Amino acid sequence: DLREFTTFAETNEPEEVMDVLWEYHAELGPLILKHEGTLERFTGDGMMVFFNDPIVVPNPEERAVRMAVEMRDRIAALQTKWTNRGYTLGLGAGISAGYATIGAIGFEGRRDYAAIGTVPNLAARLCEQARPGQILISQRLYSAVEPLVEVESMGERSFKGFHRPQQTYNILRLNAQFREQYTGTDT
Repeated sequence: DLREFTTFAETNEPEEVMDVLWEYHAELGPLILKHEGTLERFTGDGMMVFFNDPIVVPNPEERAVRMAVEMRDRIAALQTKWTNRGYTLGLGAGISAGYATIGAIGFEGRRDYAAIGTVPNLAARLCEQARPGQILISQRLYSAVEPLVEVESMGERSFKGFHRPQQTYNILRLNAQFREQYTGTDT
């Protein structure tokens, strides 16, 4: 999700907004394909991506983390260009891990392929609370990728729709020994 996008869209011409979205999607879309994610949907300045469905992939948690770190790096490069044009935008991301119900939702004449349940809801809540440059992750995801990442604990946070606070972490970077190594593709 792009931070400050609503303000940006409110204060700029529609053509400028669309140009930024085209740049944003052009940079991040290929990363989704590279890491074999499934783009569920665009939400204007946001995207929902999941892994391991409809095609099973090895190391889905690792792929999600690597993709998010690369996305953050790509947006950092775009930010220089955007700043020169007077735009203040940044990327915030949220990642969770677990099982979800995935399939077609909608009505006759319009169906979408979607992930439903606690896992996508937690990822969305983490994303909402992420500041520019942050990739907030759940405890379960951190447990799956701990050797891969350097993180800072963000403590327990309360999220809308969750009865208990959730332990969260911010990904600072990939650990040195994992920066170049990737199962299945080159980075």
